[in-house]
This record gives sequence, C-alpha cells and structure tokens, in this order.
Amino acid sequence: MFFPPKCSDPPPATARAQARRAVGRREFLAQCGRCALLCAGFKALDWATPPSVRPDGPGRGYIGRKLSPYFSPLGGGRIRCELCPRFCEVDDGERGYCRVRQNREGQYYSLVYGNPCAVRVDPVEKKPFFHVLPGSLSFSIATAGCNLNCKFCQNWEISQAKPDDTYNYQASPETVAENAARNECASIASTYVEPTIFIEYMIDIGKAARPKKILNVMHSNGYINPAPLDDLCRFLDAACIDLKGFTDEYYREMTEGTLEPVLSTLKRLKQLGVHTEIVNLVVPGKNDKMRGIRDMCRWIGKELGPETPLHFSRFHPLYRLQSLQPTPVATLEEAWKAAREEGLHHVYVGNVPGHPGESTICPKCGAVLVDRIGYTVRNVRLKDGKCSQCGRPLPGIWKRPEADA
Repeated sequence: MFFPPKCSDPPPATARAQARRAVGRREFLAQCGRCALLCAGFKALDWATPPSVRPDGPGRGYIGRKLSPYFSPLGGGRIRCELCPRFCEVDDGERGYCRVRQNREGQYYSLVYGNPCAVRVDPVEKKPFFHVLPGSLSFSIATAGCNLNCKFCQNWEISQAKPDDTYNYQASPETVAENAARNECASIASTYVEPTIFIEYMIDIGKAARPKKILNVMHSNGYINPAPLDDLCRFLDAACIDLKGFTDEYYREMTEGTLEPVLSTLKRLKQLGVHTEIVNLVVPGKNDKMRGIRDMCRWIGKELGPETPLHFSRFHPLYRLQSLQPTPVATLEEAWKAAREEGLHHVYVGNVPGHPGESTICPKCGAVLVDRIGYTVRNVRLKDGKCSQCGRPLPGIWKRPEADA
C-alpha cells in the first residue's frame, strides 16, 4: 500500500512573500501544486489532455468545463447564477464573482470540474473535525476560486485566483476516490477554498466515495443557496462551517458577504442530519468582544443544539490583516468559558498546539475522551460513540462505514 510523505504546514506570510519575489507568482503556484500532488501520491494519468496540461503532472490553466444546473436564463444571452446568495448576473463570455463559472452563449459552465489545484493528505483534525473519526487521514482537495474575499484568508493565493492561473491536475471523481483509498484515507475533504464553488465535482466525488465506504466531508463558509445545498447534502457526511462573525457589518467589512445565508445553511444542515462543526476565527479588535461571542453561542444552542461542536480558532496575521497581532490565548480562553456558560457542551481552542482546550471532554463525568496535541491524537476513550467511563453518548461520526463484503 502506497503511503504519501507528510507535507509541512504552509510557510508564514513573510516566507511566502520571499518565495514569490524569488520565483514569481505563477511559478510559486506551480511549485505549490507540484508539491501537493506528490504528497498526495497521484500517479500519472494516461488520458488525452490539452497542450496546456502535461499528461504526467499538473499544468497551468483549466482543463475542461461542465454545464452547471444552477442558473437561469435572463434573455439576450445573459444568465443569473443561482448557486450562492450573490445571484451574479453574467453576460455572455463573462464570469461570476467566484471566477470559476462562465457564461458561454447563454449556458453557464463550471471551469473547475475535475481540475484540483491543491491535493494533499491531512489529518482530519486539521479541517478541523474533532468529532469525525479521530486520528484518521483525509484526502483533501481544492480548486481555484472562492465566493468570498476574506481579509484574513490563509489560502488567498488560490482562493482569489482564476483556474487559468493555477497549476491544475486532471482528476475525475473516480480518480479522487481511488487515490483516497490507496492512501488509506477515511474521508475526502473539499477544503482550503470555498468548496461549494465546485459543487458539481463535490457531489460526484461523494457518489464515487460511497461504494468505497469513504466519507465525503467539507470545510465551507456556508455561503450557498438552499436548493444546491439540498442536492449536496444527499452525498455529504459532515460539514465544518466557518461562522466568521455574528453581525452583518462584520461579514460585509471582512468577507464581502452577509451573515444570514450562513445561518440558514447551518439550520438546514441540522434539519438534514448532516454532522456539523463550527469554526469561529477570533480576530483581535474585530470580532473578539465577549458580548457578540455570547450572542453567537446562544444562537447556536437555540437553533442547532448544545451538542454542536464549536472551535474558537486563533488568528495569525495573513493576507490583508498582516498589521494585526495574533489572538491572545487569554481571549480564546475567555471565549471558551463564555460558550460553556451559555450551555454549549463541546467547545475547543484551536491553533494553540498543546492547549488543553484541544481535547474532547465528557460533559457528564469530565473524562478526557480524545486526547490531542495539535493534529496528533494520543488516545481515544470512546466505546460505540459513548464515554467509556460513564456511557454518555457524544455527537459525531466515530466509526467508519464497514466495507462491502
């Protein structure tokens, strides 16, 4: 069984800037793509490919296109995209806000279907999923593009790029599922950028993964309309949603989006029974006031239930917020305490390796059920999804689906 070498975390912003100055932006993206694909263990595909894509590895530019069902014609060759709450109205030959969907003669196409620009094997804890198969590996993919523009984005080199400018690999949903199995991954994660921009690809990956008993999961900003979300959830096992703040003003200032669609997505995931965890990146001076954090926690408890896992993640200076300082650990601890006081049972401190807030604790007896340091799981004390000490059940996916006989 082939097992990939582990990739290191992305370099800090300063190192990335030096790399870009040394080799140029396009070559830098090419190096990222090559490294990711080598780490993922992709074998060369013996398929016919356009000249811009080498048959033995990634090449710059998108490879193909797939007609999207998520649009409506407006007449005169103009269309309206219905995938996300932006409802982009796009003229013939133009693209929507996400940069990866194009109107061609009144038909709207995805330009990133089967064209990932980032592929790697990660611990599932990095998504972060703390209630999904602890200690397992997740085959992680992303294409170029995003439907938000977060000032703190850690993957802005690809999220704010067009597929024309990234180095992409030709990988069908079946190829992704096969390589996930070959690399002993228990899940396939659509992540790094906003994955719903490649929803058609994600749905088909879920279809290909299901016979192999591999979970289909995503880390998403939740900025998607109800109808496509329902289509996706038929083949989605778990979602980690960024609830970036709890006011519309924050969303508009920091992401160029709005809050309400994200809240609607969270409620719909709950209704459809998709296991959901929430991440709140605490940005100093922006969304770190305890009053707002308590309001958010009360909403989560009321609308989603107190069993919903919530991660308070530490901010580090990136992209357009390099002038800020990292989040003080004391602020994260205060947020953790506030969430527990508001009745949430599973609250975590993220991006602080070694902090006790990384571990899963039984809300009833206080036993440490999943002992973590960073992305490393040291011990799991669960039996059939229940505390091995007192028997209290915990929300999540604790057992991998059994393979077909």
